[in-house]
Amino acid sequence: MANLSIDSIKDRTFDAIVIGSGISGGWAAKELTGKGLKTLVLERGRDVRHLLDYPTTNMFPWEFEHRLQMPLAITQANPVVSRCYAFNEDSKHFFAKDTEHPYTQKKPFDWIRGNQVGGKSLLWARHTQRWSDFDFEGPARDGFAVDWPIRYKDIAPWYSYVEKFAGISGNRDGLPQLPDGEFLPAFELSVMEQYFKEQLKKTYPDRHVIAARMAHLSAPQQIHFDQGRGKCQNRILCQRGCPFGGYFSSNSSTLPWAQKTGKLTLRPFSLVQSVMYDEATRKASGVRIVDSNTGQTIEYFARIIFVNASALSTNHILLNSKSSSYPDGLGNVNGLMGKYVAFHNYRGKISAEADMLHQFTTDGRKPGSGYIPRFRNLVKQDTDFLRGYAAGFAASRRPDQQTSGLGSSLKNQLLNTRLGNWEVNSHMMGETIPKESSRVSLDAEKKDAWGMPLLEISMGYDDNDEKMLADFFTQFTEMYKLAGFTNIKTRDTKQAPGLDIHEMGGIRMGLDPKTSLLNQWNQMHEVKNVFITDGACMTSTSTQNPSLTYMALTARAANYAVEQLKKGAL
Repeated sequence: MANLSIDSIKDRTFDAIVIGSGISGGWAAKELTGKGLKTLVLERGRDVRHLLDYPTTNMFPWEFEHRLQMPLAITQANPVVSRCYAFNEDSKHFFAKDTEHPYTQKKPFDWIRGNQVGGKSLLWARHTQRWSDFDFEGPARDGFAVDWPIRYKDIAPWYSYVEKFAGISGNRDGLPQLPDGEFLPAFELSVMEQYFKEQLKKTYPDRHVIAARMAHLSAPQQIHFDQGRGKCQNRILCQRGCPFGGYFSSNSSTLPWAQKTGKLTLRPFSLVQSVMYDEATRKASGVRIVDSNTGQTIEYFARIIFVNASALSTNHILLNSKSSSYPDGLGNVNGLMGKYVAFHNYRGKISAEADMLHQFTTDGRKPGSGYIPRFRNLVKQDTDFLRGYAAGFAASRRPDQQTSGLGSSLKNQLLNTRLGNWEVNSHMMGETIPKESSRVSLDAEKKDAWGMPLLEISMGYDDNDEKMLADFFTQFTEMYKLAGFTNIKTRDTKQAPGLDIHEMGGIRMGLDPKTSLLNQWNQMHEVKNVFITDGACMTSTSTQNPSLTYMALTARAANYAVEQLKKGAL
């Protein structure tokens, strides 16, 4: 029996363990296996194989039982996930249902999760922008969070590294607040989006409308063909899973790449409960999971561990990773774990009509539209709120269907549909301030079906968010009027935090172990062989979509971890 036990432990021992298979977990798997490490990837949900497990990807609308609408019974049973814009009949199988992942809301929070291999990389909006030093230096300048331990120059080479592999479309716009990258050709702005861009230049030379930078293969290169991916077909059915690999996901890109090395072991249905800590070596020894099919508790062992379960789940796991040395969570000697969580404010929307350019319309479809980078409080503090916001900008013409008349005249009206005026829309993406009161913690009483304490979430908007929202409405109303737009309407959705699906923080990076949990390499100050490179590591949120930064941080940290491993430092 002793030998059987030893063999069992040997079979459960790896060079590296990665918790989570989403955007950052997939990158960790690719980098670690590519550097020769025998790597185990643990995924909470089921397996989803590229090409094989996208059941709705080629279905027509009339092939769906409810014509893509969600039945009332499903929305009533899932009040949280049903608020997500992408939760439809064609994609519902990629979302975790409310009953499948209970949590405690101390304040309203809509936690959207994708529990499967690939995680939310199958569902993300695919906007990808680099951060600049305006973002990395922001906390030190404004004093609303601790200083980042890195600057743009530290991560710039890694942005380039991941962009070339993932495939990012965009233009070289030359904007200091939004550094250029390694781009494939951009998806062009529509004529109305271009018109608004030109109008802004006349009055606001520091405000720009650019083509959205998207993780879509507009012109695949050899590295993308080597991954088995093809050109984006502009179908705009991305939430179903793309059979062409036209957009970047773990399933189509990093995980198959890691699999080809022969060093990857992927284990779905593995609910990670904790990272185990060895009091003698003062290192993490491995990971404890519950097999969701059998209920069996299993331990796996490794020399380095990457925790990439997604921001709040990573906090959840590490808070639950208790030991004699760390009774409040792994490495949590300063009591900061789970605190200073933040998100993006998407509450503001503004629409209008444009009674012009009637000789033009749009043809076909494209991912993304226009993007307006942050222009507030960049060079100096010029408002009564901290930081700023970016915005989307989209324009289209809809049919103006007339229903007057009877008989043949009505028939002619319906058969000869005219296009109405252009409709323009913008939505804000505001940076929220990490605060100690914005936090997640373990519920003291409630547990899930596997015996793990539920995560309690407590975060909300503050006065800074309200001032920013008001400024967004004021500035865009003024810009719309100057462009000649009419029927301008503003709308505060009042949505709870969470629907942005950009939660960040709780295990932040920093220069000082007294005020942070991770160093400049995403390595825990206290437990040197544990790395966190998903949203949990973020010190602040900036206004950019965060996924590209997660990818770059992950590749950078994996490179460092392997170097340290070779030196015997881990």
